[in-house]
Amino acid sequence: MSTATNENATETVSAASDELASHEVKLSDVAAGKVRSLLEQEGRTDLRLRVAVQPGGCSGLIYQLYFDERLLDGDAVRDYDGVEVVVDKMSVPYLSGASIDFEDTIAKQGFTIDNPNAGGSCACGDSFH
Repeated sequence: MSTATNENATETVSAASDELASHEVKLSDVAAGKVRSLLEQEGRTDLRLRVAVQPGGCSGLIYQLYFDERLLDGDAVRDYDGVEVVVDKMSVPYLSGASIDFEDTIAKQGFTIDNPNAGGSCACGDSFH
């Protein structure tokens, strides 16, 4: 009986390795709702929210959030109640544990990223190191 359990565990591991990797970026319910609303406005159901880190900005790295229909080699994907969030393999370590929210107040409107990996950021909050 223990042999059958070990064989099943091996099958599960190899089946999981064929699937897309997951990431540790969190999307709040409010942000997921906003993404859903934007996708409905576009009339597109084939798009995903791509979150990436690119060189640039006054602190060295900038965040990019945009809709993408593609899945690339090494992408990590996580579903939030029908909203797929995709992170490329180069950005995964920079964004591990980050949280994306959406604010709609008099003072601020837009997506915000709280990233525990950022050592510091510029005054505008658009770039980090």
